[in-house]
Amino acid sequence: MKLKSIFTIFMFALLVIACQEEVKEEEANVEFSFNVEQFADIKILRYQIPGWENLTLKEQKLVYYLTEAGLAGRDIMWDQNYRHNLKIRAALEDIYTKYDGDKSSNNWKNFETYLKRVWFSNGIHHHYSNDKLKPEFSKDYLNELLLATSTKLDGAALTAIFSDEDLKKVNQAKDVDNVLLSAVNFYGPDVTSDDVINFYKKKTSPNSERPLSYGLNSQLVKEDGVLKERIYKSGGLYGSAIDKIVQWLEKAQGVAENQAQGDAIGLLIKYYKTGDLQTWDDYNVAWTAATDGNVDYINSFIEVYNDPLGYRGSYETIVQINDFDMSKKMAVLSENAQWFEDNSPLMEEHKKDSVVGVTYKVVTVAGEAGDASPSTPIGVNLPNANWIRKEVGSKSVSLGNIINAYANAGSSGRLKEFVHDEEELQLEEEFGGLADKLHTALHEVIGHASGQLNPGVGETKETLKNYASTLEEGRADLVGLYYLYDSKLQELGLVEDWEKVGKAAFDGYIRNGLMSQLIRLELGNDVEEAHMRNRQWVSAWAFEKGKADNVIEKVTRDGKTYFNINDYEKLHMLFGQLLRETQRIKSEGDFAAVEALVEGYGVKVDQTLHAEVLERNKQFTSAPYSGFVNPVLVPEMNDAGEIIAIKVTQPVGYSEQMLEYSKTYSHLPKVN
Repeated sequence: MKLKSIFTIFMFALLVIACQEEVKEEEANVEFSFNVEQFADIKILRYQIPGWENLTLKEQKLVYYLTEAGLAGRDIMWDQNYRHNLKIRAALEDIYTKYDGDKSSNNWKNFETYLKRVWFSNGIHHHYSNDKLKPEFSKDYLNELLLATSTKLDGAALTAIFSDEDLKKVNQAKDVDNVLLSAVNFYGPDVTSDDVINFYKKKTSPNSERPLSYGLNSQLVKEDGVLKERIYKSGGLYGSAIDKIVQWLEKAQGVAENQAQGDAIGLLIKYYKTGDLQTWDDYNVAWTAATDGNVDYINSFIEVYNDPLGYRGSYETIVQINDFDMSKKMAVLSENAQWFEDNSPLMEEHKKDSVVGVTYKVVTVAGEAGDASPSTPIGVNLPNANWIRKEVGSKSVSLGNIINAYANAGSSGRLKEFVHDEEELQLEEEFGGLADKLHTALHEVIGHASGQLNPGVGETKETLKNYASTLEEGRADLVGLYYLYDSKLQELGLVEDWEKVGKAAFDGYIRNGLMSQLIRLELGNDVEEAHMRNRQWVSAWAFEKGKADNVIEKVTRDGKTYFNINDYEKLHMLFGQLLRETQRIKSEGDFAAVEALVEGYGVKVDQTLHAEVLERNKQFTSAPYSGFVNPVLVPEMNDAGEIIAIKVTQPVGYSEQMLEYSKTYSHLPKVN
């Protein structure tokens, strides 16, 4: 996956020296170890912050303050994910740090693994599948540990670990009450899907052309049978943590690089203090327009994937430093956004006449928290409001040092097992890394920024409901796929052989969507995660629609299944047709069509093929999921208490960082 041309990330190698709770990065020319540890289905990695020393002290302070602001809200994500998470975590960590009994037993090792999985998922539900994590120790053993360490965990929180209740954090199944059957803590226990839909039907934005993001920053509960929003704000729900976030943001505003950046941070502070959704929109407009400077950030309640109906945002922060060299080389994408829009296969009425304010940067991550950590995205496009994208624009970023860390963490060996032939293998090895990075860029920059809603059509969370997220991700994927097999990329200087890059992209997408991503799913389960669903419905639809011309061939050889693309030109046309249809669905708010598309192609799994894939995967020891510990920014102070330098260090290990985070950033009231 490592790219050696336009996406090269210039790294400094660092000497890693253990010292109590941190490891200092001091000397160059020593190989950096990206791998930390592996357990269950998880691999923990670390990443570097190349170019840190090139920032001014003021810029380093800005990064530090923004990172601290992000971590200050970390526990919000835990509580959003499940109502018992914080109580369970506190008890498990208490046991982990106090227990002095037999730590060589399988029971203790299984307890350790369970705690590490809980840390990784920010709760007791799997970060990707949304299934409740299954402890491989008994309730009796946990009670023994509780007694041995004088730790209290009882009642509903203790029962939750082992019971058959709240089995799904987010339940996206058809023909059920998705809100009632989702354990996520966005809604009270007796709130139904109809309650939510009817509650927000009554909400009217002051300007219908600029609809407010109702529900984004609140929990919806029933009090004496009456629905009520509990707003995330100072003095409201999560107020104690939000106050800490604000304290750090105020420090950040004081060292802002320019007026526009400072004004945007000021609006974010105002939003946190008031919870006002008009202020949220004002902030997003200001943040989108603030494109100058070395440092940027994402902070607040943003992505709605964890809400089965797509209203409520999960707490998330990413602090980033611009990689000017890589960004300059990739600016050609955003500069040509209008060309991509004009030449897309969309219906004319669904195209934007003017694509405005689209920016794309490759960035270096300096810190992450909430929904972005330990499991992190590799690309982001914000803001999410369609009207802001249309009138003001959007920011897209690729997380360069995160991608680099993945690339340097070692190969799993799975590729050779699932490719159809030597030609496919060679294409992937030579062009796959570039294809993946370009697909991420096209997905974020062009995909999410493309198309428009028909006049009078509501926001997708209202029209497409629980299918809104997977439809939007699939639509953006299709934009990327469509243009990856286009000579325009070579004309723009992004590739040297557009056809081979396109073929590698198509091969990898179909291979993953129809087969290899199934290693992440337990046998017998449906696909529920939005991104997994969209990869499957895009691939399965193309496979079925191309059967008459044998565009994609299902091959069985030596008892193993492979998918071979016979006609890339026709597959390109199929992707264009599906892109046109997905944009129509979004533009018109066609719920029946999106339901048929997703349920027909994106949910059910061929169980025979799934069993085969899982069996073939048993030979590989590398975990299917990866995430990261964060570097630690350590300020040095003078006698007057002023910061005179900030050093980048690495944590000793994953457990040490998780425990340190709980000790330092537990700003929500303790639950008894």
